[in-house]
Amino acid sequence: MEQTPAEHPQKLDTMTPRQIVEVLDRYVIGQRDAKRMVAIALRNRWRRQQLNPELREEIYPKNIIMIGPTGVGKTEISRRVSKLADAPFIKVEASKFTEVGYVGRDVESIIRDLTELSVNMVKSAYLEKVQKKAEEMAEERILDLLLPPPPATPGFEQKESSEFPETPDKKKLDTHESTRTKLRAQLKEGKLDNRLVELEVKDRGLPVGIISNIGGMEDLENNLRDMLGGMLPGKKKNRRMKVSEALKFLSQEEGQKLIDMEEVTKEAITRTEQSGMVFLDEVDKIAGKEKHMGPDISREGVQRDLLPIVEGSTVNTKHGPVRTDHILFIAAGAFHVAKPSDLIPELQGRFPIRVELEPLTKEDLIRILTEPRNALIKQYQALLGTEGISLEFTPDGIEEIASTAVQVNDRTENIGARRLFTIVERLLEDISFKAQDLEDKKVVIHAQYVQDHLRDIVKDQDLSRFIL
Repeated sequence: MEQTPAEHPQKLDTMTPRQIVEVLDRYVIGQRDAKRMVAIALRNRWRRQQLNPELREEIYPKNIIMIGPTGVGKTEISRRVSKLADAPFIKVEASKFTEVGYVGRDVESIIRDLTELSVNMVKSAYLEKVQKKAEEMAEERILDLLLPPPPATPGFEQKESSEFPETPDKKKLDTHESTRTKLRAQLKEGKLDNRLVELEVKDRGLPVGIISNIGGMEDLENNLRDMLGGMLPGKKKNRRMKVSEALKFLSQEEGQKLIDMEEVTKEAITRTEQSGMVFLDEVDKIAGKEKHMGPDISREGVQRDLLPIVEGSTVNTKHGPVRTDHILFIAAGAFHVAKPSDLIPELQGRFPIRVELEPLTKEDLIRILTEPRNALIKQYQALLGTEGISLEFTPDGIEEIASTAVQVNDRTENIGARRLFTIVERLLEDISFKAQDLEDKKVVIHAQYVQDHLRDIVKDQDLSRFIL
């Protein structure tokens, strides 16, 4: 049956820039310029794939910098794009990285993480294809555990019943098959789900002392885990679990045996190189003018380490070398203190497209509260609906919430639409706490209700700074 676009968006490969923007409009209010630029960049990925290989290699992605205050939709656009694109996508914060040689994460780990994500995506797709066969094989293994086959008599081999008369061994086999058939039927009906079976599972624990919580050691830890997991003889232990749990465990195990990991890795690396995307948030935190004395490992050093990856280089991962020439980078930052021109010139040149996101107005906040599919008001109505509470927001009540958000943003720190989360949570705190005890299950949130519950906090600037 064909799904409607509203329920399941089209694949990105078949969508025009206009259609991509229309999908983003369902979740992100305003910011049309940013959505248009991202949509064009995504469509250009598809256009490039249609060219002949020689020309395709010469066309590089047009990386984007999104400039705008916090809470205006930069991250939300990236999140929605990642769900649209059937491609490896990773979001990272630039401020988490340090220059090579210092304690902390190095920028090449971005590509290693992106590749790992791609491998998992492809692996999941391959596992889906063999899922049915894996479940059948798991079912047979469960039946073997529930009803072990009878020991065969030396020299006895089962023959056709028409050629040989009944023997004790043949009767035993017939009884076993009959019982197995009954157990299989019960297994399919779920009647054996709570029965316990004992499985032999591998223990992949590392020797004591290998794991460290020092910053930047997670990559080393993962590599050691994979390396030692293959070199050391894996310890096995018996584990008791319910049949329902054992079926899932064995299905996964059988599925792993059915897929070709070399083929998975090869396809995953190709996906990473040709359609991978990196959303680099807080890029303004690593921008700064060269007025300091000595090296700045958290700013210019990180930029210089990022440059070859954005420009195009080869990064060694545990799955093999990965070229970054055609990975799309989308950077974002508030740029309150620093400016895009404070980035090193070489890095600026690798982000040719810049788009500025507009601050949110009161009207934008009203639309954010009501229009998107995941609108905050809809979320709370659904959550409290599980307790039998009918939550209704009047138009003047929604307007008062938006006005309060604008007022608090202006008087304290402007965090955009994120202010709505703190205000609505505070507004509905009492209802959420007493939901089960409320006699009147219908609650109407109007302007006076909002004022009564938030007036004192909004008036006291110090209080609103800490609470809202």
